[in-house]
Amino acid sequence: MKTRIEKDCLGEKALPADARWGIHTARAMENFTIPGKSVNPRLLAAYAQVKKACALANKELGDLDAEKADAILSACDTVEFPALSVLQGGAGTSTNMMVNEVIGNAAGAHPIEEVNLHQSTNDTYPTALKVAAIVGLRELSETFASLQGVFQKKEKHSSGVPILGKTELVDAVPLTLGAQFASFAEAFARDRWRTFKCEERLRTVNLGGTAIGTGLTAPRSYIFLVIEKLREVTGLGLSRAENMVESTANADCFVEVSGILNAAAVNLIKVSDDLRRLAMLGEIKLPAVQAGSSIMPGKVNPVILEAVMQIGIKVKANNQIVADCAARGSLQICEFMPLLADALLESIDLLISGAQMLAKHAAGIDADQGRCLERLYASPEIITAFVPLLGYDRCSELLKEFEQHGQGTIREFLENELGKETVEKTLSPQNLMSLGHKG
Repeated sequence: MKTRIEKDCLGEKALPADARWGIHTARAMENFTIPGKSVNPRLLAAYAQVKKACALANKELGDLDAEKADAILSACDTVEFPALSVLQGGAGTSTNMMVNEVIGNAAGAHPIEEVNLHQSTNDTYPTALKVAAIVGLRELSETFASLQGVFQKKEKHSSGVPILGKTELVDAVPLTLGAQFASFAEAFARDRWRTFKCEERLRTVNLGGTAIGTGLTAPRSYIFLVIEKLREVTGLGLSRAENMVESTANADCFVEVSGILNAAAVNLIKVSDDLRRLAMLGEIKLPAVQAGSSIMPGKVNPVILEAVMQIGIKVKANNQIVADCAARGSLQICEFMPLLADALLESIDLLISGAQMLAKHAAGIDADQGRCLERLYASPEIITAFVPLLGYDRCSELLKEFEQHGQGTIREFLENELGKETVEKTLSPQNLMSLGHKG
């Protein structure tokens, strides 16, 4: 195999002659032989945008040869990066150097002197993560909007289907299936809004701060200009942090955003579990997507809902990872940024997939109106709907009479006692959902 020799501060190393990366990436690949995931593609795409903004600023200021700068800019748009373990020491230096080397090799530029000019891992990595997260959050917000819309349609179609509410996993007072779906839609509406708004926590970046936020080794003109170039390249409303030392040292903004993702995970778990229960009771019918058992013929399980719940559990675990990584930063750096970045971006990707899966599945849900009415009219709890009309004590007496002497359903008993018209009016969906009675 043909090789080439590269040097770093540790010495020389032979690399394959056609390797797209350099000695720093090669050492990282040897050092971090950790099974599992490689660096998130969202982060790498954002990192290329950051390098492009830096090259544009350096070109305009004359610190980078125009021809070389143009080659770097072209490479930023076209290069593909090799797989590198996401679990790496050095606060992300290996990722930054891999990006520098791949772009540099493609552009015929020096990875440090030219591609990384006026930069550090400690300002480019958090900036790239914020860009990647904002793009992902916008996609996630749109996905939750679609999921909200699915349940709003279900709300409309099921507004006339009365069901029993459930508290403590026990039958409670009536409502409509439409109201149940509306509660799901409203929860996802909050997720839509929160994920859209929380990008504001990520719009201030420390690019230009170099190693610890003081801007050491970078010209002041570059520090101010590079943010403008980053806005142009990304199309995002980014600004330079007022205190870049603080912005470099602290990663709590990512913890805050992760908390929003955690709330979304909670809603996905809760709604999916509620749908499982409604399906178990027979009040709704879930789309059958695959056979459910290797031993029980014809069994169909709520596998989509269970998968979405597992996504939520994983996102909740990632939230703890993000918090732990941010908390363990020391003085002027967050050393565990690679794991933090992976957990945060994975949560965004998982939630997008989970919300899309749930929206597609929920769109095929059907109400079993016959089963809903059967359960409703057989439950003694419907007596509560008559309390405004008869009073608590009289309703208690009627319920005791039914339990002792009644035949058929509680509805049939009440029709005999109160009249069919009264019962029908009291148990109508309009009355059940009228937000209180007129007195």
